[in-house]
Amino acid sequence: MEADYPKYLLYGLLVLGSWLLSCLLHFQFVHLYLLSSQPGSGAALNASSFHPAAPSAADPPSSCEGRYVYMLDVPSRFDVLSGCVEGSPAFLDEHSVCSLMVNAGMGPVLPPATGDGSDGDSGLIPNTGWYNTNQYALEVIAHNRMRRYECLTDDPAAATAVYVPYYPALELQEHLCDLNFTVRDGPSSEFLRWLSSRPQWAAFGGRDHFMVAAKTTWMFRMDAAVFCGNAFLEHPESGNMTVLTYETNIWEPRDFAVPYPSYFHPTSADEVAAWQARAGAAERPWLFAFAGARRANGTLLIRDRIVDACGSSARCRLVDCSQGGDSTCRSPRRVVSAFAASRFCLQPRGDSYMRRSSVDAIMAGCIPVFFDEASTFKEQYRWHHPDQDSSDHRRYSVLIDPDQLLQGKVDIEEVLARYTDEEVAAMRGEVIKMIPRFLYEDPRVRFQGDMRDAFDISFDEVMGRITRIKNGKGVKMQGNSLWLNALLLTQ
Repeated sequence: MEADYPKYLLYGLLVLGSWLLSCLLHFQFVHLYLLSSQPGSGAALNASSFHPAAPSAADPPSSCEGRYVYMLDVPSRFDVLSGCVEGSPAFLDEHSVCSLMVNAGMGPVLPPATGDGSDGDSGLIPNTGWYNTNQYALEVIAHNRMRRYECLTDDPAAATAVYVPYYPALELQEHLCDLNFTVRDGPSSEFLRWLSSRPQWAAFGGRDHFMVAAKTTWMFRMDAAVFCGNAFLEHPESGNMTVLTYETNIWEPRDFAVPYPSYFHPTSADEVAAWQARAGAAERPWLFAFAGARRANGTLLIRDRIVDACGSSARCRLVDCSQGGDSTCRSPRRVVSAFAASRFCLQPRGDSYMRRSSVDAIMAGCIPVFFDEASTFKEQYRWHHPDQDSSDHRRYSVLIDPDQLLQGKVDIEEVLARYTDEEVAAMRGEVIKMIPRFLYEDPRVRFQGDMRDAFDISFDEVMGRITRIKNGKGVKMQGNSLWLNALLLTQ
């Protein structure tokens, strides 16, 4: 019996050692899990919130390999929302930029439908997942989304890309049409000087930086910003970055267009599927619809023709935004319900080629009708076009020649009435399948389910583009001619 003591002692030591090793591994796992799952700060909008540690050479390969992002810490003097205090009058004022902080940029939750149809909603839109989102809120939404990105790093050298949490559109909005151009351009110029002086800029001259500018490209171009806007995208520094706007110049692509945010911000793939089913089953008694208004003094004749055509037709649903009707057009329930009750939704150009209304139409399962090639998704939203390798947009949209319409050679109602029920059903099916690609998930929570939204698609394209630039593919930048590189990299 005594001879067995060494054997039992050895067994005991092995069991004890295994137990200690298990405890150590368990502690390490829990420690890493808590760090990696810690969300970004919910109240402040600066970029100084928690970032996961950068990978070391000893770390094993992970899903973050090649996808690490460094988020710049922008000084508060450049944060247009730094003075917004939750609960203050400015914070609650829907006309103040502070209101964009509500619900991480999504805006106020839509109140429940009245039930009597006075809000234009017959009960179609659910009471959850829908918000009164400002069309220029994408800078804030994207910032909050990036704050929750699982592959943030504190080490710029370990990052594939550098995210710049600056809001050029919200900054511009405060003095959009000031008579003094220096007032309009000065703050963003100062920011770019600060940005290009950072050590993170020096490595690639800003070519690994990306940001969101939530207006159309024309509002940041000198050649277009005569009375309103500034020259933010004309500066050499912004020309080196990857900048996401709502509309790009398709003839000289130096920035990249991404969809406007609509009103639907789901938290799960099931929620998206439920809305797709509801939009697909919606009754559509109207042949076509238009939400908008004429332009003063007939400055946009295509709008006049469309309002006339819709107003004179018993088959058109007109949501009139003129003469005080703007409040009606800012009612998500009224606009989306009108589109969801129509087969086709007219999308003429407004101040520029793209309209937020075209994205609202997709959310409602309404077939968009464009009046200019530069307004189509295949030209503007190439990343979000259902088939990037196909130039065919006729599967889900209609294009009417504006010149023929203005000359009276075509009639909108006649053109749309030629589509058979089967053709309309097939096109609407394509539109409804596109809904996930054009919506932005709720940026406050971890999305449940397997689905790529507009942000995911844009982010993957940005990371791929920056990786190609770092690998020396495309045209080497010469001076400020990075737009040529951008042209090749978007093909």
